[in-house]
Amino acid sequence: MAILAVKNVILHFRGVTALSDVSFEVEPGALHSVIGPNGAGKTSLLNCISGVYRPQRGSISFDGRDVTRLSPAARTALGVARTFQNIALFKGMTVVDNLLIGRHVHERRGVLAGGLYWGPAKSEEIANREVVEDIIDFLEIQHIRKKVVGTLAYGLQKRVELARALALEPRLLLLDEPMAGMNAEEKEDMARFILDINEDRGTTIVMIEHDMGVVMDVSHRVTVLSFGEKIADGTPEAVQGDAAVQEAYLGQSRAEE
Repeated sequence: MAILAVKNVILHFRGVTALSDVSFEVEPGALHSVIGPNGAGKTSLLNCISGVYRPQRGSISFDGRDVTRLSPAARTALGVARTFQNIALFKGMTVVDNLLIGRHVHERRGVLAGGLYWGPAKSEEIANREVVEDIIDFLEIQHIRKKVVGTLAYGLQKRVELARALALEPRLLLLDEPMAGMNAEEKEDMARFILDINEDRGTTIVMIEHDMGVVMDVSHRVTVLSFGEKIADGTPEAVQGDAAVQEAYLGQSRAEE
């Protein structure tokens, strides 16, 4: 069974159609990329999956459960986490504190018990910190763990945002342009971490990314959008050779060149 099923999703804003009858499925353990020219509807699609937007028609299922009407918080509690195209961190807090905030869905003790830092609440806090430290080691950000996020370089902030999403221990991780604005070395590092998250941690990933070299290298399957419509869906090799995809990106297919 697909872990994520998007079926006939239609989303429009005041007469402007952002998504038109979009359907695709993501298999458990897959690294599935969504690509398309600017304005194709990619982030709108991710917002529908995460619950930020509610489509006018169609359905979204996660692990066999219809989540179309659930709030973003409810989907997070089920195991869906995401990063954003524009970094959404608490810039005045440290890296560690940002990651600990990402553990909130796993907290079972109340505010009062947590404030007393005693008994079960203390054990929970220790367990959460162990998870956070493991992620810090995994993403190789030990040297900045106590730094205030707002003082970090852009590439490191993107890595911290990925770390905070991992702190939720998601079963489905949504990445919105995780390599945007990075230099070649930073992109290489981020691609390696994304592969490790997928392969070593077994996390299913849906990724929006403009770097076609990265997409074709790391993806198991690719869905292509253009003007809100799905125009292709398949393996990287099949999508790369699709005439409709070439036309959407280049203005003409290779056969017409």
